[in-house]
Amino acid sequence: MRKLLTMVIIIGLLLTPLAGCSKNPPSQDKQELTQVTVLLDWLPNTNHTGLYVAKEKGYFKTEGLDVQIMQPGEGGTSQLLAAGKGDFGVSYQEEVTVARSQDIPIIALAAVIQHNTSGFASPVEKGIKTPRDFEGKSYGGWGSPAESAMIKALMDKYQADFSKVKMVNIGEADFFTSMHKGVDFAWIYWGWTGVEAEQRNLDLNFIKLRDENPVLDFYTPVIISSEKMLKENPELAKKFMRACSKGYQFAIENPEEAAELLLKSEPDLDRNLVMASQKYLANEYQADAPRWGEMKEAVWENYADFMYENKLIDKNINPDKAFTNQYLP
Repeated sequence: MRKLLTMVIIIGLLLTPLAGCSKNPPSQDKQELTQVTVLLDWLPNTNHTGLYVAKEKGYFKTEGLDVQIMQPGEGGTSQLLAAGKGDFGVSYQEEVTVARSQDIPIIALAAVIQHNTSGFASPVEKGIKTPRDFEGKSYGGWGSPAESAMIKALMDKYQADFSKVKMVNIGEADFFTSMHKGVDFAWIYWGWTGVEAEQRNLDLNFIKLRDENPVLDFYTPVIISSEKMLKENPELAKKFMRACSKGYQFAIENPEEAAELLLKSEPDLDRNLVMASQKYLANEYQADAPRWGEMKEAVWENYADFMYENKLIDKNINPDKAFTNQYLP
């Protein structure tokens, strides 16, 4: 028994590594990455490509960041970031303006797309060519007061009667499905739904908001963060935006490769749609701005005034508090 016990102890000692020794000691040169969470505004699409490019190409890692891109959950992105549920997010100027009017300390850091590509679309057979033609038609939306205010403002310009528009809440139904269920027109982003219509060979009449009123050329979407995060981690914000800028610049210069990187991360997306949408947005991300992401105070001020005048916010905001360009490279 003693011999057996001795053998067990010897074998145990041989199999047990010495204290402080390891087959794979941690490299002293290995960079410790800072965990960062980004909340999307909607399901992944080409508005978000620059983020996925920055992640897949290692731009975030080069800045010392380990970025997790999260799909939206319960509650708006602004509210979640203000509550400390994420570090950065994708939102839109309207949401940020509403948040600021409610003293929610959110700030926009970059315009993902320089000009508003959204508008009201309808199949050509509906005969809707101007906002005057909204009369007697059914609008399919998601029940936001902003939709009613926008439609009414456009119709007022044409002395049309907003009360003659039937407002229909289509929930999560997409544009194409809703057009077969009694809806005549809807609010879309041309860079996604408009491009998809082209692929389906569906001819649309498209009333672009910025063509109807320059004030409606607002920033949508935008990248945002909270005042608290920016105050406590200004250098982290600069690193994040530096990588984002590289990601979107890559998407501008290499739309097909950027689309492949988005599809690598989100393989369930429609490949043909992503490719076509990416080519369209390559010309829209920066457009005529001096650099990707840069925003103008007048755009924030004019749209905030529009929202206030149309009772979409209870009090107006200070645009200087709603956005900043200081974290852009």
